[in-house]
Amino acid sequence: MHQHASGARNGFERAIGQSRGGRTTKIHLATDANGLPIDFKITGGQVHDSQVAEQLIETVEKADYLIADKGYDAETIRILIKNKNMIPIIPMRSNSKRLNKEFDKYLYRLRHLVENAFARLKHFRAIATRFDKLARNYQSMIYIACMFIWCKAK
Repeated sequence: MHQHASGARNGFERAIGQSRGGRTTKIHLATDANGLPIDFKITGGQVHDSQVAEQLIETVEKADYLIADKGYDAETIRILIKNKNMIPIIPMRSNSKRLNKEFDKYLYRLRHLVENAFARLKHFRAIATRFDKLARNYQSMIYIACMFIWCKAK
């Protein structure tokens, strides 16, 4: 083994996928009402948001509303949210034929808190540039960054 291989042997998950933008990793993030991270999942860049939605929704303990972007516009996700006694604030995709009675434009504007959480995470260079080859190492760095974000919030 080469001395600079950093331990990324075959058999360990890397969570790097091929998307239109090249080889990427995607962070799926759930935040609280203040924009502080609750939980996250990392996947390859080709994985759609809806594939990890159920895992993230399960981490939300108690909330009146769940705000998400168009990537989470699926009837199964809406039913899952309603089963947890939350109101889904998710815009419909442009080609949707269904009505969206629950959609509240004012509440949807609060989704910028999630984007702000991503911006705070990207301040950590190791996360923004993905230095780690293995998914477990990258995930550990994100946990540490979330811890620092929470510490600054207190």
